[in-house]
Amino acid sequence: MTRFLIRRVLELLLVFFGVTFTIYAMVFALPGDPISALGGSNRPLPENVVIRLREQFLLDEPLITQYLHYIGGLLMGDLGQTFDGRSVAERMSSRWPVTITLALTAWVVEVVIGVGLGLVAGLRQGKAIDKTVLVGTILATSVPVFVLGVTLQLVLGVWLGWVPVAGTTAGWPLAYILPAVIIALFGLASVSRLMRGTVIDTMRSDFVRTLVAKGMPKRRIVGVHVLRNSVGPVLTFLAIDLGYLLGGTVVIEGIFNLPGIGQLLFDAISTHEGPTIVGISTALIIIFLVTSVVVDIIASLLDPRIRRE
Repeated sequence: MTRFLIRRVLELLLVFFGVTFTIYAMVFALPGDPISALGGSNRPLPENVVIRLREQFLLDEPLITQYLHYIGGLLMGDLGQTFDGRSVAERMSSRWPVTITLALTAWVVEVVIGVGLGLVAGLRQGKAIDKTVLVGTILATSVPVFVLGVTLQLVLGVWLGWVPVAGTTAGWPLAYILPAVIIALFGLASVSRLMRGTVIDTMRSDFVRTLVAKGMPKRRIVGVHVLRNSVGPVLTFLAIDLGYLLGGTVVIEGIFNLPGIGQLLFDAISTHEGPTIVGISTALIIIFLVTSVVVDIIASLLDPRIRRE
């Protein structure tokens, strides 16, 4: 178990440094001078101020030197500062509650609806409900998220007035339910199809045939034995997908004007605020990698064969 964990942690460290360096290089190696852009085109900053700020943010140093300085600060818990002197971590702290609430709401929708639809479809293989779930999941994943978001916002928010059009004034769950459902649709489709497949495989197992032959009620077979043996791969997917949900709210937060991490990232990209882009991306990468480690530990405890891979 110890060797397995050490190997996984080393692999994730390689991923972390590789991905963060790539993002850092993509953000800060782009042409243009973000310091000169602070004053705008009408009122450019004095040359001595530009020089001092470039020295402060090491923009005159080689890219690898800038990255190593950033990693050194990150190890001390510092996500960096914006070009106008604000802490990236402080800017993010007020945005996390909105993003976490939205992501968790979407995750619960995936769990309840996705697992439920997959279970019903697996038990009714080949029937109308099974075909409906398969067709519905294909349709859900074929529509771009921004098209779906704007359309449902117009129909349910503007025309019917069932949900707020934008903002968080209405609070949870009213202000979050529609954007959460839109985000969850894509993961929900995968969850339901995965659950359907595992239920079908489990129903064909010898131990299920034995339980049926012994006369055990179908409700008990499904609720105790089939569900328990089918949900393992689905739980692994759901745990990893929570990390994706936290980072995948950029478009939806922009459409619904939700003041979360996604909207902050979108604003930073629009204004070429490199430290904010890198800081948010790093935080999301850390969350995803930590989630992956936790999932690996749980999976290895449930199935010892994984440790020997």
